[in-house]
Amino acid sequence: MAIEQITPIQAKEILDKDPSALYLDVRSMVEFERGHAEGAINIPLLHLDEETQQMVPNADFAQVVEAHLPRDKRLLVGCMAGGRSQKACDLLQQKGYTNLSNILGGYGGGRNPATGEAVPGWSQSNLPVSRDHGEGVGYESLLKKAK
Repeated sequence: MAIEQITPIQAKEILDKDPSALYLDVRSMVEFERGHAEGAINIPLLHLDEETQQMVPNADFAQVVEAHLPRDKRLLVGCMAGGRSQKACDLLQQKGYTNLSNILGGYGGGRNPATGEAVPGWSQSNLPVSRDHGEGVGYESLLKKAK
């Protein structure tokens, strides 16, 4: 089944209407700490390798998601522009997650892969932003609880 594609504005509307829905931010910890959608939690799909300065897969991604989020939870998955979040949605769908939406434009803005048109991100859409990355929100605390 195809993953639903939504804009940041649509994501905010869903979050406002459905208090059980969750914004899952799959950007790196550093990106998340610089600012993210209010109420989001961070489970990075990729980590920055300090030595090579390249992004490498987070081997614990699926395990941490499965430890904290039920497979039928409404997940709005976002990254910086929409690419990583689409990969995360595909992976989560393979793991049995059934209620997924990819946020086109993510946090920083991007392009709709189907049309090529620009899609503003969460931050450009004047939606609420947070820098909280503490207990139950930031990846380090979620990883500890998953182990």
